[in-house]
Amino acid sequence: MLQSGVVLRLGRLMLAAGAGSYRVKSSMARAASAVGIDRHEATVTMTEIVTSSYVGNRFRTETTEVRRGGVNVARLERLRRIVHELRAHQRVEELNAELDDVETMHGLYSAPVNALASGVACAGFCFLNGGGWPECLAVLIAASLGQFIRRWMLVHQYQHFFTWLACGVASSSVYMGSVATLRLIGAVEGNHQGGIISAILFLVPGFPLVTAMLDLVRQDLSSALSRSAYVLMVMTSTGVAVWTVTHIFHWQVEAANTVILTGPLLYALRCLCSFVAAYGFAILFNAPPRACLYSAVIGTVANTGRLALIDQLNVPWQLAVGLAALVVGLMAQAFVRRTSQSRVALSVPAVVIMIPGVPFYRAIAALNEHGADPTVAVDAAAGNLIEVFFVITAIGVGLALARILTDHNWRHDISTSAGVTLPEPQERTAGNCLP
Repeated sequence: MLQSGVVLRLGRLMLAAGAGSYRVKSSMARAASAVGIDRHEATVTMTEIVTSSYVGNRFRTETTEVRRGGVNVARLERLRRIVHELRAHQRVEELNAELDDVETMHGLYSAPVNALASGVACAGFCFLNGGGWPECLAVLIAASLGQFIRRWMLVHQYQHFFTWLACGVASSSVYMGSVATLRLIGAVEGNHQGGIISAILFLVPGFPLVTAMLDLVRQDLSSALSRSAYVLMVMTSTGVAVWTVTHIFHWQVEAANTVILTGPLLYALRCLCSFVAAYGFAILFNAPPRACLYSAVIGTVANTGRLALIDQLNVPWQLAVGLAALVVGLMAQAFVRRTSQSRVALSVPAVVIMIPGVPFYRAIAALNEHGADPTVAVDAAAGNLIEVFFVITAIGVGLALARILTDHNWRHDISTSAGVTLPEPQERTAGNCLP
């Protein structure tokens, strides 16, 4: 009972920190072997874990539910270290004590820093999508306030659908108010409505989106489908929130394109904004500073290269995104041993800035425009949703291909609960590197 309980506790903490199904199941299997369980089987979804532990002819089936899930890279990496350092004949009391320390870990960044990181990251994304300084300034204000509200609501355990809906309304309203204020004081002229999509980028569930695609490649269908449903739910609530606000005030949102820079200066600024955006999103995931730096470097190289492929070589958007995601995955693998961070922790901040928010919004808007021809509205919505689907699929294919090329356990269909071999306690050394 104590053995299976501590293994299940480890899995619950990893799932709550944002780990994918494969990582949760393989970590529990390793812990089960360490504490003396002969065989361990698990079914993992986004919010539930069901396990069966076997010792001789006896077995025990347990289940747990994770209601307060999220993303906490620092906690996830601490758990990964614990799993890596497990040895044969591990005492249950020792493992429980280490898990107690994990549960007492606090966030690395305060609420104001977390909110400002969101604003800076979304402002960088806005520039990458053609926004000028008015859009970037309004996005900085709106996304910072929206993330501050989201963090407060999640701490107080508000339901996720309602949280994303409220934050979408708040951020889009603040963006519109900021643009209106700039126009009122005469600081800007013209239409600056397109940047509103960048103001809600922090609401895109990047970690669940990426882990859902990777789980799908691993054929962990129960986890992949539950994560995909969650992603669709919160993105739909965000899209409905933005559409509601823009519809009330009669905004016709198009992609911002007010930047007229060309040549080396444009690409220098794209490098800077890609770095800032990826670094900011890594802070949102509570990644340590060193991991944030490596994520930003990866995002800078991959995203700037993606934009160059599209602009200079006329490579289709989906292909460029897929190639960029492949580069992200390969670079993340190259940096894993340097940072002792997981591949997902380094790759997600870099690919979030490639997610197509404008087509998704247009699809929601088209389905709700009652004045338009229904056939035209449905065709427009379907076209935009197909565009979003192919771009997101390209991200998943690129990341999965990188993982298959660099990880033996992904190239071959191996059970996560089979073949766990642990070193003896005397083999433990302080200088071991994480895999």
